[in-house]
Amino acid sequence: MWGTLLTIIATALSLLIVDLVVPGVNLANFPAALIAGFAIGLINSSVKPVLSTLSLPLNFVSLGAFSLIVNGFCFWLAALLVPGFAVRGIIAFILGPVILSFASTFINNYFAARNPALSSSDVNTQGELPSS
Repeated sequence: MWGTLLTIIATALSLLIVDLVVPGVNLANFPAALIAGFAIGLINSSVKPVLSTLSLPLNFVSLGAFSLIVNGFCFWLAALLVPGFAVRGIIAFILGPVILSFASTFINNYFAARNPALSSSDVNTQGELPSS
């Protein structure tokens, strides 16, 4: 549970970075970023695998470049579902998920280094921290 919460917070912080860096990505406030982080997680775990499977022929022909389109579509879909989060323009559609991925990876690694007790390898199957 703590790992999931930290991932959502890391995604929200990463979205704020994307809002600053990428023109066309607009976030109203931090609560909108938290909801958008949750929505992106849900979309990436449910819709994205289906889209990735369906687009395998295009991905094969484009040598993997079509995955940028799939990522952009999932990013845009999350923006449609969350009030206060908007994606406008092709640059935001393509570059937003790329920057989000880099920022989120960096922040998640930072959290994991600072809190090794909360990493997924130290949490038992019930989601509780091990007793020391």
